[in-house]
Order: sequence, then structure tokens, then C-alpha cells
Amino acid sequence: MTAPGRRSSTFSRLLRHGFTDPSAAERLLESGELTPVRNDPVLLEALGATADPDLALLGLVRLLEAQPDTTAWRTLLDTLIAAKPLRDRLLGVLGASSALADHLARHPHDWHALVTYEPRDLHPGVEEFERGLAEATDPVTLRVAYRRCLLSIAARDVCGTTDLAQTAAELADLATATLRAALAIAGAAAPDDAALCRLAVVAMGKCGGHELNYVSDVDVIFVGEAAEGADEGKAIRAATKLASHMMRICSETTVEGSIWPVDANLRPEGRNGPLVRTLSSHLAYYQRWAKTWEFQALLKARPVAGDLELGEEYVTALAPMVWQAAERENFVADVQKMRRRVVENIPLTEVDRELKLGPGGLRDVEFAVQLLQLVHGRADASLRSGTTLDALQALAAGGYVGRADAVQLDDAYRFLRSMEHRIQLYRLRRTHLVPEDQADLRRLGRSLGLRADPVAELTREWRRHASVVRRLHEKLFYRPLLDAAAQLAPGEARLSPLAARERLVALGYADPAAALRHLEALASGVTRKAAIQRTLLPVLLGWFADSADPDAGLLNFRKVSDALGKTPWYLRLLRDEGATAENLARVLSAGRLAPDLLMRAPEAVALLGDGGGDGGGLKPRARAHLEQEVLAGVGRADNAEQAVAVARGVRRRELFRTAAADIVGSYGTDTHPVEADQGALVDRVGGAVSDLTAATLAGTLRAVVRGGWGDTLPTRFAIIGMGRFGGHELGYGSDADVLFVHEPREGVPEREASEAANKVVSEMRRLLQVPSADPPLLIDADLRPEGKSGPLVRTLNSYEAYYRRWSLGWESQALLRAEPVAGDADLGQRFIELIDPLRYPAEGLGDDAVREIRRLKARMESERMPRGADPKLHTKLGPGGLSDVEWTVQLLQLQHGWVEPGLRTTRTREALAAACAAGLVSGEDAEILDEAWVLATRVRNAVMLVRGRAGDTFPSESRELAAVGRYLGYGPGHAGDMLDAYRRTARRARAVVDELFYGAAAI
Repeated sequence: MTAPGRRSSTFSRLLRHGFTDPSAAERLLESGELTPVRNDPVLLEALGATADPDLALLGLVRLLEAQPDTTAWRTLLDTLIAAKPLRDRLLGVLGASSALADHLARHPHDWHALVTYEPRDLHPGVEEFERGLAEATDPVTLRVAYRRCLLSIAARDVCGTTDLAQTAAELADLATATLRAALAIAGAAAPDDAALCRLAVVAMGKCGGHELNYVSDVDVIFVGEAAEGADEGKAIRAATKLASHMMRICSETTVEGSIWPVDANLRPEGRNGPLVRTLSSHLAYYQRWAKTWEFQALLKARPVAGDLELGEEYVTALAPMVWQAAERENFVADVQKMRRRVVENIPLTEVDRELKLGPGGLRDVEFAVQLLQLVHGRADASLRSGTTLDALQALAAGGYVGRADAVQLDDAYRFLRSMEHRIQLYRLRRTHLVPEDQADLRRLGRSLGLRADPVAELTREWRRHASVVRRLHEKLFYRPLLDAAAQLAPGEARLSPLAARERLVALGYADPAAALRHLEALASGVTRKAAIQRTLLPVLLGWFADSADPDAGLLNFRKVSDALGKTPWYLRLLRDEGATAENLARVLSAGRLAPDLLMRAPEAVALLGDGGGDGGGLKPRARAHLEQEVLAGVGRADNAEQAVAVARGVRRRELFRTAAADIVGSYGTDTHPVEADQGALVDRVGGAVSDLTAATLAGTLRAVVRGGWGDTLPTRFAIIGMGRFGGHELGYGSDADVLFVHEPREGVPEREASEAANKVVSEMRRLLQVPSADPPLLIDADLRPEGKSGPLVRTLNSYEAYYRRWSLGWESQALLRAEPVAGDADLGQRFIELIDPLRYPAEGLGDDAVREIRRLKARMESERMPRGADPKLHTKLGPGGLSDVEWTVQLLQLQHGWVEPGLRTTRTREALAAACAAGLVSGEDAEILDEAWVLATRVRNAVMLVRGRAGDTFPSESRELAAVGRYLGYGPGHAGDMLDAYRRTARRARAVVDELFYGAAAI
């Protein structure tokens, strides 16, 4: 009996060394034979360094007790105390694997296998393992020899002598040696069968990829041929017997347990197909019947046993099919669907613990890597590795995956696989579930080097790595570029000069020689930038070609790439981030406006991604946020010129955002289909450009006031939007129609206030007219009282006096679209209250007023139509054009706005919908007018996008006309159909206008 003092001392030491049940450990150490263990601080420290000190001590006691005699017992103990490498290896295994502890207890001499592995002998391969299995002559002795070899692998693993990749490779090499030994045993049992045939064993899955788990099915495919002079039928039957026997040797459970199941279900037709086929039979199946997943599985095929020459013939014959699989219809979608199906089949109770198949698990890494390999490996042989981490490294080296992403995926994969290994090593059972028991989690965490708080640290690291995997899997596996790249013809995936020229001609490039020069400039060289460009360009060329001017698209892409050539995120963004590359291709080939804007702000490429929220992606930003950004920039500027330059910079970027969103919504991409509601698209453009113009004017006003008067202007000042500006319907090239109104502050003489207001207006116009490469922002104040002859700015009282005494009918009509846009909000609202009685007159309009409006409309049509223009195609003044619809709606507003609140809006489409709801216009007529107005507005927007300058009619140049047609949804050669459709829509609208505006219904 141990003395209490000694017991207390031992208990404390055990507790300090990490034993969770020091009382039980103390009882084990009470035996006199274990006194050296109890008293040796080196051994106790070594036990405490293991994953589970209690388990390690119990295993050591069992191993000592199993020694045949005292001499063997003493030899083991003395060697442990003297030799640190053996101590670390043996105790490390005992603390991590109860299954290997059981093996050592059954075979107490096998600990000697751990003595010989000094550094010079590390990392054995297939030949070394074959020597270790050489004496096995039956299934039982093979299992014993297998576990002995496995013991040495586990020892190196838990001690950190080998890393994850080396351990997985050693396990695969041991499996290879085991398959060869099992086949030899089967052949020895049936020498006549062995003589009749050639049998090749081809490893698949993780064994084929040289990345096997501790416990895993070993996937194989068998290929058989008749030996020279043998009958093929008999040979295949003989080969089948040998293959079946080999599988049983590895899979069956004996007193020594089992090795692992050999799974041949990846063969043609799966379980329903013959176990062994000839090479020609395999080829015939894969050529005619194989599914997408079968080619994905073949990516890791590697001959490992039997007739290796025949195995190599099999792999060589099938390799072209593997690397052409990505050209199959719906290939990418099929692979993605298969991955989703795997996740859906996980039981809900296990999905959060599933280390292999669950979201953020090992399969996410493997599927993403394999999909990228199969798509890009057709043309890049460096990607054709069956090993996940090697393939990932090659993908990063070739520019197909970002280096930072590859490092994160590599780290995560290694951590998750290490977890999987240590979970399986404990009982040598095939499982991928993270345990729930705290003791299991503690052992698992400690085995991975997490010692401070093993359970918490393990959970945190596991979740962190899983989150990284999930994010990068979504980014890489569902990358739109992949599907487009997979659809390229075999010679198109890499751009040789000859293939590139042929493809350019086939795609319709007008100047293939110039296009080739652009390609050479972009993709030549050995830099990472050139490598990524070579990945992008074959796909981009196709997207450019899906436009009216692919040459311009490629030229613009080169300009943007040159401008952003040293920007590290640019090409990475195109390769990795959602629909960015396709969106950019559409934008660069759609005309002049968007590319011109982008050339002056190349960093705006980032807007083409999938970012959501205000300020992210292509979603228009709210006016309040725009104004806040502009005013903040103005506040930081040193003078008014710099301040307006800041405002212009915001305007340039946001115009590009709006134009890009318009193009993507109109042309459509794989991830952004053509927007069905064209009216909503028009409203979004009009609202975005109007909000941007308002924010620009607000910033310019702030800059002028700050530069001339400091914080406070002597007079209150407001800007009133008119026309399309007030109606939230500005196009890309529209002028900003405005009125300026001011009101002297208390105590300020009216003359001083008026001079200040006029200086503000004059300075604003000057600053906004400073020459710039940006689209101009022209302020037009011609709708003010007395037109061009009247003062630019008036007081509120002056407006009131003028409108009371002199206002004409056209002015009331113009005021229908008045809305405050910048400046003093209270003054702007009082201006609206002043004009409401004019634009919504009580009792509506008299007959004389209606006739005057009609007369003015007719006069405008005859006088303002440009000479030589085709009226039927003039979107503004032509029959059924914008003016027809707007004047009709405005007449209804003037007549009925005083009784119909819905008509009191500055927006044409809203007012038309309100008129329909009030029964003033039939549903059919309202739809006809709305369709015509939307179409005419879209044509004007298209002209500006395509030509880079405003226009009210269709372009005459054929390529520009085709580009407008593409924007409106008409394919190549259908420009005539587009013009016919416009005439037809306008003609129908004019018939409604004739009835509502000129006929009895308007009275």
C-alpha cells in the first residue's frame, strides 16, 4: 500500500501532467513493476504530452503486461526511458489510438517496429511496405502485418514527423502494397486462374489520388485481358475470381479484425455491371454511356496492382475522355447538382457534425478543385494531378485560383483532414462525424496541438476553417466563368495564335489582326497577370462577340487592363467574383458611354461584382447617400474648383454604375437575365440620373456658398427641378431644367440678397461648364418667368407676383413637373405651395385654355422637328413619341388634378396610371401610351449609351444601329424589325393621342 503522502504527491503530479482521472492512473502505478514509470519524471512528462495521458498509460500497462517475460518487460521499459524517439512514438500512438493499443497488446513484439524509424529512414514508399508485408501468406497474417505497418505510419503522424500530405500518401502506398499482397495470396490459391489472365487493379478516389485516410473504402476498378493463347471468356471469368478473392481478403473480418473494404462500385454500370471488363469494353462504355460523375471519378485513376502495364494502358486510353468531359452539355451544372445532392442526403441530425460531406467540409474543397481541374485542365496539363493539394497548388500557380484563396483552402483542408485522421485513428473506424463527447473532443483537440483549452480551441478552429471552405467553395465552385469556359471548343481553351485568329474570324471580329495584337499584349509572357488573362480571354472573346461591336469590346478591355495593370485586385476580381467578368464584357462592348466613363475611373470595375446594399454592386445609391458623400467631399476641398471636381468624380462613377446596370439589365448575362419589366428599368435609370444630378447641384451650391460667403448665404436659396429633372426622368444626356428661387434673410436688404443669389447662379453655371471629359451637366433655366428675357433668379414674392398677373398656360403646364431638388428645403416647399393652384387649377381648364395647349403642341411639332429627320422615328417630337404622351398626360393633370390626388405627381408614368385608375383613360389606351413612352425613352438612352452623345432618333450608321437593337433585345440582322416595331408602337400611341388630346375626350 502506498503511503498517503506519496499518494498525494503522485496524484498531484498526474493532475499536473494532464491526466483527467489521476485516481485511476495512480492505482495503475501502484504496482511494484511500474515503480520506474511512477518515479521517472521523463516518462510522466512524455505521457502528459500525449493526446490522452490516461489512455496512453492504460495502453502502456497493457503492453508491459503482455510481454512474454521479465526480460522483455525490462527491455521495453529501459528502452522507453533511454530513447526519446521511441518514447514519443510509442506513447503518442497509445494516447491517440485505443485500436492500435489493442493490436500491441495482442502482438507485444510489434513495438520494435517503432525503434528502427530514425530520421534517415522516414517516409517509406510502396517497396518498403511490400517488404513489411512479404511474410504474409494468408488473410490473418496479412492483417497483422498491415497493422504493424500502420503502427509506424501513425507514430510518425502523431509525433509530427510527417505532415498531413505525407501521412495520406504513406497510407495510400500501404494500401497499394496491401492490394498487391492480397492479389498475390489470391493468385497463389488459384494458380490456374492466374495463368489464364492479365488483371490490372486501378485505384480510384483517395487511394488513387495518393491521399488516403486511416480507415476508408479503397475504390478500385478491375481491367482484365486474356493471357497469350487463352480464351477471352475463360480469362475474364478467371480474372473475376481473382478480383473477388482479393476483395474478400481485404474486406472480411477475422480474429485480427479487417483491413478495409475494397469497393468496385465506381466501375461501369456500378454494382449491376461485371466486376472485370476488358479494356475495349471499358472504352466502349465510357464513349457511349458514362455520366459526368464517372469522368470526375476517373480524374484520380492510378494503376496500383496486378498487371501495371495493362493498368497504364487503361489510364492512358481514358485520359482524353476525362479531359474532354467538361465539354459535355450541362457539365458544370451536373457537377454542381451532384454536390448539392450529397449535402441534401445528409441526415439533419448529423449535418452540423459531418466533417467530410457537410457544408464547409472536405468535399467542398475536393469538388471545387476537381471542377476547376476538369474545366481548365483540358488545355493546361499542369493541372492533371489526382492529389487535391497538388492540384490546388497547380491551380494557384496557373492563376486559376487566387494565391491567398489557395493558401486558405490548403490550410483549411489540412486541418479538416487532420481532424478526420485523428477521429478515425482512435478506434480505426470509418467515420467522418465530429464526436460529441467532451472526453473525445479533448483528446482530439490535444492530438492537434491545442492544449490551453482543447475543446473550445478545437471548436473555434474547426468552425473557422469550415467557414473559409464554405465561402471559397461558393466563390470557386459556382463561378460563372467556369460554365462559359467549359463550353469552349477544345482548341479554344488556350489561345495559340492560329487558334485565336480562326476563332476571331468565326466570332465575327471585323479586324482579327488588330484583335490578335490586343490578345498578344494582354496574354503574352510568364507573369501571373498574363496567366490569368489567358484564362479569361477565351471566354471574354465570346461575350464580346455577342454584341454589335466585338472589336470595340476587346479594345476597351485592353485599355481598362492597361489602366489597371498594376492593380492587384483587378484580374482577381474578374476571375473570382461572381458575374464581374461577364458584366464587364457586356458593358465594354455595348457602346461608347460606359467605356468612356470607365476609362476615366477604372477602379469602378469593382462595381460590376455582386456586392449588395447601398453603394455595392450595380444597385443605384439613394439620393441621401449620394448627397452625403458629395457634401463630405466638398467640405474637404480647398476651393470651389476642387470641390466641384469631387462632385464630378462621384457623378462619373455613379453614371457608370447606372449605365452598367442598364446594359446588364437590357442585354442580360448568365447570372442576370434580361429584365422583364422594361418600364422598371427605365424608371430606375431616370431616378438614378435625376438623384445624381440633384446631389451634384447640391454639392456645387455648397462649394459656391462656402467659397464666397462661408457658412451662411445672405439669402435663402433653393433650386427647383423642372421637366424631366423634376419628373425623375432624366436620361444620360439630358439637360437639367431648373428654376432658382431665393428669399432674403431677416435684416438683409433685398438688393444685397438679390446680388448674392445672382452671384451663386452665375458661379454655379461657370463651375459646371469648366471643360471636362465627363458628360456635360448643363443647367437650363429657360422655363423661368419671361424665359430667356427674364432674370435667372427671383424671390419667392417675385414669383408669386408674376404668376398672379402674367402667367401663361404653357407655364402652368411646365410647373406640373416642378420639384425642389437642392438648397433650402423649406423655401422649396413654399414654392411648391405657391404653384399648386396654378398647375392644378380649381374647376380644371376652360375650352380656350385647352385649344391654346393644342395649338402650342401643333406649333412645336411643325417648328422644332429637325430638317431631314424622319418624323415617324423621332422619339421626342414624332407621332406617338415622348411629347405626344407627355402632353396628353399633362392635359389630363391640368383638367382633373384638382379633384384627383393621384394626378398630382411630377412623374409621367405615375400620372398615367392614376388617370387610368380614375377612369379618365381606358386600361388598353393607358397601356399603349405607357409602352410607347417607355420604348421612346429606352431608344434615347440606347443612343446615348452607344454613341456617347444624345440623340432623339435612331443612328444611321449600321453598327451603331445594330448596337441600339442589341440593347432593345434584337439580335444580329434584325435592325429592320426593331424599326418596324417602333413605328408600330408609335402609330398605335398616336391614335390614342389623337383621341384623348385632340378629340372630344380631352374636353
